[in-house]
Amino acid sequence: MYEQDQNNNNAVIDYPGTKTSDFIYECLESVAQSLILVTILFVFIFIRVQVDGQSMENTLHHKDQLIVRKWNYTPQNGDIVAISRGQYFNKPIIKRVIATEGQTLKIDFETGKVMVNGKVIDEPYIKEVMTETGDNKIPEVVPEGYTFVMGDNRNNSADSRFRVIGLIDNKTIVGRAIFRIYPFDSFGKL
Repeated sequence: MYEQDQNNNNAVIDYPGTKTSDFIYECLESVAQSLILVTILFVFIFIRVQVDGQSMENTLHHKDQLIVRKWNYTPQNGDIVAISRGQYFNKPIIKRVIATEGQTLKIDFETGKVMVNGKVIDEPYIKEVMTETGDNKIPEVVPEGYTFVMGDNRNNSADSRFRVIGLIDNKTIVGRAIFRIYPFDSFGKL
């Protein structure tokens, strides 16, 4: 529709929905929707966790920032997981899944080799050969509802080999670490 501009007699075309207020409203609506989506993602599906200590070196380092997928997660051998251990620690701990419920487990502390279901597992991620035995009894079979975890820095890791950590109740596993977001030079998928 055409309107006459009274000051200079030029025709002005007025398109519906092009007013500045409409544009601002649409921008604010988009921002609000984005914030709601991000909030839902980081409350129900993902969580950000910081690595504390050297137990996962050389794979992860102190103060690395990780994104952990917590939605519908079941522990799998080799996964890096965040574990909520509120009774002993005030924040999640990060470890690697070695054996899950029903699997047989044997650790040869003379050679540092770990066997799951009778097969030596390939562990190219460990920092050095394991010499630290811990103070906890290693189960022959991981009980139902539990997971056995260790750090990649086996000689400097409190993990399932020690009573303070022990076998991990699957209910306390927050989820699987899937992405490192900091430091930026190590940014990427795990």
